[in-house]
Amino acid sequence: MQFNYTIRNPQMLRTFLQEQGYSKNTISAIKHNGALIVNGQTETVRKQLQKDDKVEVHLAQETASHNLIPFEKTLNILYEDEYLLIVSKEAYQNCAPSREHKHFSLAEQILGYFKQSRQNIVPHIVTRIDRNTSGIVVVAKHGFLHHLMANIHIDKTYLCVCFGEMKAHGIIDAPIARDPASIITRQVNPHGKQAITKYRRLDYISNYSLCEITLLTGRTHQIRVHFQHIGHPIVGDDLYGGGHSCYKHQLLRCFKISFMHPIYDKKIEIQDRYDAIENIFNMI
Repeated sequence: MQFNYTIRNPQMLRTFLQEQGYSKNTISAIKHNGALIVNGQTETVRKQLQKDDKVEVHLAQETASHNLIPFEKTLNILYEDEYLLIVSKEAYQNCAPSREHKHFSLAEQILGYFKQSRQNIVPHIVTRIDRNTSGIVVVAKHGFLHHLMANIHIDKTYLCVCFGEMKAHGIIDAPIARDPASIITRQVNPHGKQAITKYRRLDYISNYSLCEITLLTGRTHQIRVHFQHIGHPIVGDDLYGGGHSCYKHQLLRCFKISFMHPIYDKKIEIQDRYDAIENIFNMI
């Protein structure tokens, strides 16, 4: 992957790269397995740049971990360009391998897609969602892009079915921390990190509410913890009080995202299908 620049002000190459968002790790990787070219000549980060110099940055070629075993299964691709891939994930699949589920993760599925389409790329998951949450996942095609995306605000909207009749709309502002009795679960705790969830009820049938949710912060299990906290656990979420005889995964789906593209500097808005959750709600 290559980026081209025209220098506007005299400065050291290292300083210029840092201003463009290149991390120390990325610059170090470029030194070992990439290239910095100024006006057609290979240079080091100590090169003093002059106005109108032409700089080419050739990112280091990445190698996937040997723990990732690619497999081919059709991806639900919502958007793709040279830098980003956005897909829709179904429930019962990890975004990345875990101790309990070592293989058949979304990362390995995407790696299989890259290999099949002859893209020598290592996927970097930007927006992870829980194994049993479905919907949109953003993937960067290089660690440098992942670093840039980490500094960009991503608006995320979810749809869920929860127990009970929710208020028409509201904001849940309750700090979240790790549960000291578990390595998995989180809990509302006054000593935790600030967590804010905005919601509005779309429909109510037979003691179930269909809600649209906007995350104002991004804590682990935030929606699930908050909805349990206010007494309306998500249907199917047996980890947070929402166990249901008919549904073995939480009825929660990320169906809309928007953000400013880190390279094109334009707004990207993606909406996934949400009828899977809506149809289930109408059948309850």
